[in-house]
Amino acid sequence: MSDHAPDDALLPPTPAAPVDPALLALRTQIDALDRDLLALLNRRAGLALAVGEIKKKEGSVVFRPEREAQVIDGLKAVNPGPLKGDSVAPIWREIMSACRSLETPTRVAYLGPAGTFSEQAALGYFGSSLVRVPCASIDEVFRATTAGAADFGVVPVENSTEGVVARSLDLFLTTPLFIIGETSLFVRHNLLRREDTLAGLQAVCAHPQALAQCHGWLSHHLPDVERRPVASNAEGARLAALDPTLAAIASDRAASEWGLHMVSPAIQDDANNRTRFAIVTHPERHPAPAASGHDCTSLVVSVINRPGAVHDMLVPLKHHGVSMTRFESRPARSDQWEYYFYIDVQGHPDTPTVATALKELRSVCAYFKVLGTYPIDVH
Repeated sequence: MSDHAPDDALLPPTPAAPVDPALLALRTQIDALDRDLLALLNRRAGLALAVGEIKKKEGSVVFRPEREAQVIDGLKAVNPGPLKGDSVAPIWREIMSACRSLETPTRVAYLGPAGTFSEQAALGYFGSSLVRVPCASIDEVFRATTAGAADFGVVPVENSTEGVVARSLDLFLTTPLFIIGETSLFVRHNLLRREDTLAGLQAVCAHPQALAQCHGWLSHHLPDVERRPVASNAEGARLAALDPTLAAIASDRAASEWGLHMVSPAIQDDANNRTRFAIVTHPERHPAPAASGHDCTSLVVSVINRPGAVHDMLVPLKHHGVSMTRFESRPARSDQWEYYFYIDVQGHPDTPTVATALKELRSVCAYFKVLGTYPIDVH
């Protein structure tokens, strides 16, 4: 033995502290339950494969958002606790995602690169057993999904602070894609940088929506620093990882992905900042979801520019007791000061009152398009 060995190398090893018998018994029960759960999950996976074989013979699709919403709603209704109701949806989405992947891989396009809120929304909605198709822009998400490079696309449509995502709404007019689902995400913006300091910072890179959502904080703490718009927050994080003079506004997931310090957490102006995402697909590859019992129907319409036209457009909804939950206008990009109106209503067109209201609404519109009918976001 070396004369330079540390003194503690000569000491006998310290005996491990005794484990409380009650704790040991509980751990044994948990281990047994975990094995039971694994066996049950594999039984479920086997049944899912059998369902998949029947679907192949019928030529029906693997993913049915209304069926998954009904499963989760049913489980939440009978959940006795202590597991919280809000924990049921993410757990079962992962289970259904893993079972679905045994039938066929699900390709999902979203605004990339890795670490964006769009990626987080995709994983939250479809589960992690998917094939990721990151895209450089919202336009590319629509193109990839239209062309069949992805089965589904995930696009932001509305933010609780800044309102609608105009580019997504405009693309619904020029592509055949329609909405089959929605999900909303709590958006927590963080200032990320290679250096754990604000000193020497020359520019903050982020998506224009993120820059707007953090306007107050940036104006107060970094009034003289350039705000540089980029395609996505994760792209800003990628740039910040390459240049020590840059910072990004992005998620904690992006900080881990690109090895950045979280210099200032939660810099969004609204503490309850949320973004709503639409799940889109091509109607030739996926049918519209059947009624789930708690549905939303999204429309885009326009009317001839005359007095009372907008009022007349809304009368059928009021007359048939159909609740409107969103009403947004976008310029029609003509020289006549005309507008498209984006409307969300509660209910499914298979419901007689909704069907009649939509038929009457269509009759007074110069342009009428159903953007999709889908289950309301399940938390």
